[in-house]
Amino acid sequence: MNTATDKIRIEIAGENALIIYFGEKTDPRVSSQVQQAVTILETELSGKLIDMVPSYASLLVIYDQLATDHLEIRSGIRKVLSQLGESDNREGNLVILPAYYSTESGPDLEALAQRADLSTEEVIKIHSEMEYRVYAIGFAPGFAYLGEVDERIAAPRLSTPRTRVPRGAIAIADRQTAVYPAVSPGGWNLIGLCPTRMFNPEAEPTMPVQVGDRIRFNPISRDEFFALGGELGEIR
Repeated sequence: MNTATDKIRIEIAGENALIIYFGEKTDPRVSSQVQQAVTILETELSGKLIDMVPSYASLLVIYDQLATDHLEIRSGIRKVLSQLGESDNREGNLVILPAYYSTESGPDLEALAQRADLSTEEVIKIHSEMEYRVYAIGFAPGFAYLGEVDERIAAPRLSTPRTRVPRGAIAIADRQTAVYPAVSPGGWNLIGLCPTRMFNPEAEPTMPVQVGDRIRFNPISRDEFFALGGELGEIR
């Protein structure tokens, strides 16, 4: 028995979709399996799939009913699952994101530091020295859920979400961190700004990261932030 895959299950998710559940919790092993499955399915079922949507511990597979059917796709998925191991050697691309950390760019930085009984400099050091994995992309195009934040600086969502969070806001919620790809409402703790566009429909690729990639934040100065095209934006 393949102990790496014996707990994986496949369920119907729509008229032309199946969802694969790889586990009950998020961890690097499960994330690795999700990415292995995406890579192999793209090869094995080429021309029969419309889209695949990877998440923390699941993979939504949407197939073309004119090219295949439910039974063939399920059989193909089972074949792919039998090829998965505990992990693979591919760790995803390492993407460095510049980060302007400050109370100006991150209005919750000081409060988060006080809650953690740390200085703002210590919070910045802890956040920027971690390497994060992209576990999922959702909520909005380019919104990459990164984990896991050091438990010392983990912080609950705000009790009252903001009505406007600027594009590029670097934020923490529980043990996740993320960069807001566009102006939107949001309830995460804001600790800085990133000048890198996380979603640009006119660029190729449209996003600088994908599920499975590794992310590190590189602290930059205020001048460097503006030189890279960063904007402070309105927060309310």
